[in-house]
Amino acid sequence: MSIFEDANWPRASEWLVGQALSPAHRTLAVIGAPVSLGSITPGRCDLAPAAIRKALQRFSTYHLESRRDVRALRCHDHGDLDVSACSPEEAFEPVCDAVASALRNAEALVLLGGDNSITLPGVHGLGDLGRCGLLTLDAHLDLRDLDHGLTNGNPVRALLRDGLPGRQIVQIGVQSFANSAAYAKLAHAHGIRVIPVNTALQRGIGYVIEDALFHLEQHVDCIYVNLDLDVLDRAYAPATPGSRPGGLAPHHIRHAARVCGAHTKVCALDLVEIDPIRDIADATVLTAAACLLEFAAGVVERFERGA
Repeated sequence: MSIFEDANWPRASEWLVGQALSPAHRTLAVIGAPVSLGSITPGRCDLAPAAIRKALQRFSTYHLESRRDVRALRCHDHGDLDVSACSPEEAFEPVCDAVASALRNAEALVLLGGDNSITLPGVHGLGDLGRCGLLTLDAHLDLRDLDHGLTNGNPVRALLRDGLPGRQIVQIGVQSFANSAAYAKLAHAHGIRVIPVNTALQRGIGYVIEDALFHLEQHVDCIYVNLDLDVLDRAYAPATPGSRPGGLAPHHIRHAARVCGAHTKVCALDLVEIDPIRDIADATVLTAAACLLEFAAGVVERFERGA
């Protein structure tokens, strides 16, 4: 055994490929959706799923605070969909179908983007939009016009068009000077609950996330969480083209991911807008991998408490 191997330090990368505690009765699905051709800022978000998987080699499976091991949850990694050369429109059906299929045999799912355009088919994959809720952690409203087709800047606008009621959308971490008055007005007109980043920091991220989930659970049967890494402060997320100074910190979104994973109605989480080529010291990719594990720890907590 080399000095890099330790039987008492199980790696999260081994959990990803099937290592589990016996018996592991619940399943978390993971799907890569490397879509990037619709990005407003050209980049290589299609490389992110592989980078996140690789980063899991540097994490263990043990959540120290809750004293839970994510291996209590079986992970089924479905690999990457063949969508890296697809436009968002072309990728819609494959991503939607894959999400719907995976959730037939799993309690929850993590979708590894790719850019933010995958949120549209991801939410559709949950079923009837009238019974779905959307919680976004994002610096942007993602309400840009649809005149030029689907992009990473308009998945929420497309969901409104397709019938997702605005009152079933909560957006947390939205930044000033990263959005326009026209789109803020549109969000208000549709009844979207928008919580700016400074409000989230003042109230506390834990309170804001729990309050958002409580609001959504009153109206929906299932909740989709869109975690755009550009909600982070620019200093923490060099790999996200849309990040700005003044955003959240990694510990905020890690906590948010765990709270979401523990909620009974949260079915899916996506991790989007990471261009590994732009990263510095793997800072953004490591945060995304940590959020995947935090979400899994939350799912373990959900079922251990009998939810």
